[in-house]
Amino acid sequence: MKKNVITLVLVLVVISGLAFSLAPFTHGPGAKIKNETPKKSVPKPLSASEKKAAMKKWEATPDGIMYNKWVASPAGQKVFASTAKISKSARDYTDMPAVVTSLSLPPGSRLGFAMIVRIGADDYILQFAPQKSQLTPLQSIKVNNKIVIRSRGISHAPKYSYPIVSADYVARDGKMIYKRVIRKDGC
Repeated sequence: MKKNVITLVLVLVVISGLAFSLAPFTHGPGAKIKNETPKKSVPKPLSASEKKAAMKKWEATPDGIMYNKWVASPAGQKVFASTAKISKSARDYTDMPAVVTSLSLPPGSRLGFAMIVRIGADDYILQFAPQKSQLTPLQSIKVNNKIVIRSRGISHAPKYSYPIVSADYVARDGKMIYKRVIRKDGC
């Protein structure tokens, strides 16, 4: 019995010694330190034909079918017509005078801090991405206030009856009350 235990211990010592000798050194005087930062794999941009194929594939999904029905509907056409009216101002980043018509959004909205404004004859959702220090001036806005908006982004979603304007700059009475802060991390 004693011989079996000694033999078993010796076998375990030999096996563990082999395992440690074959494993790369990670600590100690002979260890190699890697100073390289791991490279992130950047996906290759899709070609035009690949984009078209991906779009056709998405349009066949239930979400794609629902979206296309919304685009063809009178509500979707109204949203796209309203978007077209201010797209030149957004592209050129020029002032768009607006009047605040509502400080609340329809129930179930998930746009964060936003309000409804009228630019010309159409209503739009004005969406903000404020930092805490920017909330106080924005909360002073009241219904029927006249403001000036600059934006580079207009979007739409079937869930909403209005185009969504992302606020980059907002002024009231000639004073800036909001300017979008660009994040340093690139997102």
